[in-house]
Amino acid sequence: MPRNSDPTAQPLLSIDGVGKDYTATVLDGVTLALNAGEVLALTGENGAGKSTLSKIVCGLEPATRGSLRLGGRAYAPTSRRDAERQGVRMVMQELGLVPTLTVAENLLMGRLPHRAGWLRRDALHSAAQAQLAKIGLQHIDPATPVSALGIGQQQMVEIARNLQDDTRILILDEPTAMLTPRETNYLFEQIAHLTARGVAIVYVSHRLEELRRIADRVAVLRDGRLVDVRPMAGLSEDDLVQRMVGRSVSDLEHRPRRPAGPVVMSVEGIGRADVVQDVSLELRAGEVFGIAGLVGSGRTELLRLLYGADRADRGQVALHAAPEQNSPSAPVNQAQAATNSIAKDATAVPPVWKRWARGFASPLQAMAAGVGLVTEDRKSQGLLLAQPIRVNATLSDLGAISRGGWLQRAKELALVQGFVRTLRVRCSSPEQPVGQLSGGNQQKVVFARWLHRPVRVLMLDEPTRGVDVGARAELYGELDRMAAEGRALLMVSSDLRELMAMADRIGVMSAGRLVAVFERGEWSEQSLLAAAFSDTAGRAGAATAAAAGTSASPSQRPSATA
Repeated sequence: MPRNSDPTAQPLLSIDGVGKDYTATVLDGVTLALNAGEVLALTGENGAGKSTLSKIVCGLEPATRGSLRLGGRAYAPTSRRDAERQGVRMVMQELGLVPTLTVAENLLMGRLPHRAGWLRRDALHSAAQAQLAKIGLQHIDPATPVSALGIGQQQMVEIARNLQDDTRILILDEPTAMLTPRETNYLFEQIAHLTARGVAIVYVSHRLEELRRIADRVAVLRDGRLVDVRPMAGLSEDDLVQRMVGRSVSDLEHRPRRPAGPVVMSVEGIGRADVVQDVSLELRAGEVFGIAGLVGSGRTELLRLLYGADRADRGQVALHAAPEQNSPSAPVNQAQAATNSIAKDATAVPPVWKRWARGFASPLQAMAAGVGLVTEDRKSQGLLLAQPIRVNATLSDLGAISRGGWLQRAKELALVQGFVRTLRVRCSSPEQPVGQLSGGNQQKVVFARWLHRPVRVLMLDEPTRGVDVGARAELYGELDRMAAEGRALLMVSSDLRELMAMADRIGVMSAGRLVAVFERGEWSEQSLLAAAFSDTAGRAGAATAAAAGTSASPSQRPSATA
């Protein structure tokens, strides 16, 4: 039974035969009860209908058929505001903050304190600080514009905004996709407080370890149908995977280290104000270099500097010549040469092909040099939502599907159909607008763009955000293939288990600095977290050594060179 539940009490929310049709049926005959004071995990593959069901409950979408009851009364919200008036709130996967307003104004939107028509700034900031403290964000100034925050911090603000006293049901759609373990723990503490008050939580996530930790029951959707509802107690992650995708998924955590080839890209003292502070590292052919750190540590900001999306104040980026090639003027065609070099000489540092003071001046310059980025913010930076899958997947390299300036439609369609099959994108056709896809399927389309345009260096910022466990394994397989072809991969993830499964080296960011680097086999979750909580390179070494129970090894030094 759920915590704080009364077996004789009626459900807080009853869902009876709910269905939803667009051009096709996405939900069909879903019947489910939600009890006061419980956490119900809602899971399933991308496109299974989780977000659609959540939106129906929260008034964002009307049901095509079926009915709902809230507290024993008919419930049919006409809008999100209508649902919130009745105590039903949702933290969406795609954030609903207003970037031009401050943190405080976003937190108290619709409830701004005023007197005689004048905004009371002191009361506004005091109330905002109390709300931020609930979720461990005391360090954020309420007067800060939301646009100045990183996306992980924005997600925390979105969560804090929905922690209202009048909440009866709170739906959390992938709430920890951009959060590190520290922020996740703050969230779970708040969930415990809410359920103790009788608030019901619907927790939508693909992070199975979180579901087992937080949920009382689990409901599994598959192809729009509810296929299983049962207590979470006693269920293993393998059981959950089998119910979600109908097959087992291999555990990569104990894989051996990939053989590393020569240096492909070197970074020396790159920095921007105090957001990224003089980071140096080397990326080698055939390996995955992971970046860990807390929200606000500078992880995303580092990748944006390396891609030219933001301009560095100082430092430099260099690309090295591909082995067995005198003039690396066409980097996208050099993967095979790099492949041949892997494991021949892991210490090789080929001559510099080209050097850029302060890094690339723009993403176009980075792409021309053979550097790509899978962005963390797919909505605003990664996709053209109104355009079809076909356009979004091939936009990175139109030259590959053109001849004489004319687009070769048949070649383009064949390529995109291959991406759809490989990545298992759930869609009606390659012509379906990307904005109509689920968040996880949108992420697959972003990833497909870099399958279309091979690069020597691919940077990935939260690449599996919102992606189900089955599709995640398929994306991991593509990353393995890229590494085997000799590409250098730089991967930022808030999921430490993901980094520990995929990376060959893990660097830890703290307060804008790269404070520690671990080789595969040397790290633990405790040592990574200890380094993340440090604020200087000097303190990081001590913290790391203390967590690991050993003295700092050369691989733990912040130079990040192999």
